[in-house]
Amino acid sequence: MTRAAGTALAVAVTVLGLAGCTTDDSSAPGTTLTATPAPTETTAPTAPTDGTAPGEPTRAPRVVATIATDLAVPWGLGFLPDGDAIVTERDTRRVLLIHGPDHRVREIGTIDAAAPQGEAGLLGVAVSPDFETDHQLFFYVSTAEDNRIVRTTYDAGRLGEPTVILDDIPNGFIHDGGRLAFGPDGYLYASTGETGDDSLSQDKASLGGKILRITTDGDPAPGNPFGDSPVWSYGHRNVQGLAFDDRGRLWASEFGHNDFDELNLIEPGDDYGWPIVEGRGGRAGLTDPQVVWDVAVASPSGLAWRDGELWLASLRGARLWRIDVTGNLATDPKDFFVGEYGRMRTVAVAPDGRLWVTTSNQDGRGAPVEGDDRILLVDPG
Repeated sequence: MTRAAGTALAVAVTVLGLAGCTTDDSSAPGTTLTATPAPTETTAPTAPTDGTAPGEPTRAPRVVATIATDLAVPWGLGFLPDGDAIVTERDTRRVLLIHGPDHRVREIGTIDAAAPQGEAGLLGVAVSPDFETDHQLFFYVSTAEDNRIVRTTYDAGRLGEPTVILDDIPNGFIHDGGRLAFGPDGYLYASTGETGDDSLSQDKASLGGKILRITTDGDPAPGNPFGDSPVWSYGHRNVQGLAFDDRGRLWASEFGHNDFDELNLIEPGDDYGWPIVEGRGGRAGLTDPQVVWDVAVASPSGLAWRDGELWLASLRGARLWRIDVTGNLATDPKDFFVGEYGRMRTVAVAPDGRLWVTTSNQDGRGAPVEGDDRILLVDPG
């Protein structure tokens, strides 16, 4: 992801000193909130904003253990029904299994078609909702020619031969998308990037800069908004996180350019504005984001839903954001672990309700320390 040097922090300055503050009319439909980091220093106590009484500690997540260390850009993360986890490494093309009880890590195969470069490589993974009977896994793979989605099996401790179910997704050195998630409707959703070519995002005939919705055979899912097309929404720059809430709604985190990163509530057929606008545009025919961040404090990647809250991992921002969801609105963004663990790539809810968060300090843009990259176990508080 490219960022222009010297990005102005005007948005943050206007609301300095407030954690997760909002615009004045934050209860109005369609309002975009501006998230700002918590102040590092305060000169006087401030009233809590999360329902705690004065003097009570603010509810905050805690890193309680390290699941794994010495990984190489862990990107995709999905849990099997027995609690084991499947993890992809972007640059090594390895698929790892992390055993549930003891967190023992072992390689179960590689996706040899992956051709890592820049932000491309072996990216997202999704576990079939019927895994107990079909043993299927799905991977988002950057090859030398394209991005594609492949299906394989994991059975008896072995990864099967991948089968391509959807190809010809544009690829590039940057902005390859890559997140996969099954919806409550049983269909597979995939995020794609515009590879640095802005024109792809508004071109509904292109699969770049989109969120796609397909069957497990790679066909456009029934009910898609543009007929016999896998496109579910468009006007995206580079969606890196997908999460479904308990009402079945799809949320997506998206890289901005120079000014605003985004959290969007996705509706089928909607245009999310890139490259016409970045962040909130307020223009007819375009859907505004629910939350925007200055790019210095976010670069949002993985996204997860847990008990009325969204958890968003940040790369350049090197922090974990928690966003409340009230009705149809995202509210009260708060940031945690600022700079403590470096770049954060993926966040997922484990079967026990705690969070697994991967770091991404070995991706060429971080400052790795001994043990990086790692997967952190987070008690959400």
